[in-house]
Amino acid sequence: MKYINFSTLAFVSTFLLSACEDHKTENHSAAHQSNPPTETTTIATDSWIGKWNGPEGTYLKITGGNGNYEITISNLDGPKNYTGKNAGREIQFERDGVKELIQATNGVDTGMKWLGDKKDCLTIHTGEGYCRD
Repeated sequence: MKYINFSTLAFVSTFLLSACEDHKTENHSAAHQSNPPTETTTIATDSWIGKWNGPEGTYLKITGGNGNYEITISNLDGPKNYTGKNAGREIQFERDGVKELIQATNGVDTGMKWLGDKKDCLTIHTGEGYCRD
């Protein structure tokens, strides 16, 4: 029958337990180092939030933010609402089953003579544009 040296067993057990604790601490801090806080990304189309005026009382109104928008387009038939999403430097939405894009332009690029002298505009199609005054 073999005898166990309890002092050796206690030393080995303490050593192994402390090695496990050190390993846990290292893994925990490594996990925090590999996932640094992310910076907030600015979405360019968020700067378009607000009301944009077209000719003859028409307008485009964009609300929301963080790349998700509620869009109101008011033309001669009255206002209609749509849901839009950021698509790079554009806002994409669906109108009457057709995917549409809202793009930043100037007054000339709207194709509308009433807006020709404006600098800060949004256009859906040539002939359908809105500008900030």
